[in-house]
Amino acid sequence: MKRLLIAFLTSTIAMPALAQSTDPHAGHTMPATAPADPHAGHAMPMPQSADPHAGHDMGSMTSTPAAPPVAPPPPGAFAGPAHAADTIFGADAMAPSRAQLRLEHGGMAGHYMLMADRLEARIGKGANAYLWDAQGWYGGDIDKLWIKTEGEGAFGGPLEQAEVQALWSHAINPWFDLQLGVRADIRPTPERAHLVVGIQGLMPYWFEIDAAAFLSDKGDLTGRVEAEYDQRITQKLILQPRVEFDLAAQDVPERHIGAGLASVEAGLRLRYEFVPEFAPYVGVEYERKTGKTADFARDAGEGTGGWRFLIGLRTWL
Repeated sequence: MKRLLIAFLTSTIAMPALAQSTDPHAGHTMPATAPADPHAGHAMPMPQSADPHAGHDMGSMTSTPAAPPVAPPPPGAFAGPAHAADTIFGADAMAPSRAQLRLEHGGMAGHYMLMADRLEARIGKGANAYLWDAQGWYGGDIDKLWIKTEGEGAFGGPLEQAEVQALWSHAINPWFDLQLGVRADIRPTPERAHLVVGIQGLMPYWFEIDAAAFLSDKGDLTGRVEAEYDQRITQKLILQPRVEFDLAAQDVPERHIGAGLASVEAGLRLRYEFVPEFAPYVGVEYERKTGKTADFARDAGEGTGGWRFLIGLRTWL
């Protein structure tokens, strides 16, 4: 029994020692595990400087090319007359030509122009008729006051249509003017007043354009587009095609105008310029009222258009 008690006490004392040998860190406070180094084992390149050209001599690559030499005009350049043509034709002979040139390019000599573009008799089906289309301006190269008027009627009959426009014109580029103003319709009745906004000038290839929108004192919106071109056959003989479109945004029954394209005119005029200021012409023109406008004309017992033979005069001051 004594031997058994000794063996039990011996085994009881040896158990903690055996447990401690199984977990040597049991009961210790361990530090947090450090993150793995992603570049561990990589060969890192040496860092570069911010400016790869720092320290380089770049002076020869950034120098400004030398400006070309500038020399004054030679003395002989100022030895002759102001206009080379004077040496051939003489200054007295060239003076009228220069005055004419100034007048034709903006009227710098007089600062105004009056032109009757169409004064013509119209011969066709029905009563022979007449038409005028004239305009004039006063001002400078940029701003001008324009007055335009046109009308028509039958010989021996009442005046059928007449209007006058007063417009402020401002050059928006070398070729076109913006025009704003008012228009007064004298005929047909009832009379109307309109606000006007439009452009007038030269398209490429020298097509003359005059386009305008009109807002009447009754709220009616209408428009007109005119285009013409001077084709010179000789220095004095000129063939001029011309078209005109009248448009409306709504019906205006009291004036026999229907919405949409109201009427179209297309004509050819052949004029002879005895002098630029005086040029009689002959021509033909086809006019047609369309759509609701034609219906209004038929209801009123009027014609809707047709061919006319034209005899007229174009003149200006």
